Amino acid sequence: MKSGKILLGIIAGTAAGTVLGILFAPEKGSNTRKKISKKGEDLLDNLKSKFEDFISTATKELADAKSEAEDLLDKGKEKAQEVKTEVKHEVEDVLNKGKEKAQELK
Repeated sequence: MKSGKILLGIIAGTAAGTVLGILFAPEKGSNTRKKISKKGEDLLDNLKSKFEDFISTATKELADAKSEAEDLLDKGKEKAQEVKTEVKHEVEDVLNKGKEKAQELK
């Protein structure tokens, strides 16, 4: 987030510098207003482009994170099923051994 604030500061500083430079230039008011308007449009287009890039990158990273989380969840479910099966077999073995011992003792 810090880089976003820095970028916004740079854009604002550039805009302010441009406007001040145009305002102090020795030209007719109508020409100055046209230049200010043009620079404002250019800065807005640049800002829109950067924002769209940011949104695109954030969306991709979010999709990647979601995919990784789903993969981890699937692996966790698989591991839980493996452990459940192993425990079931161990319990069955213990029960069978218990039954065998009980038969021997009779």
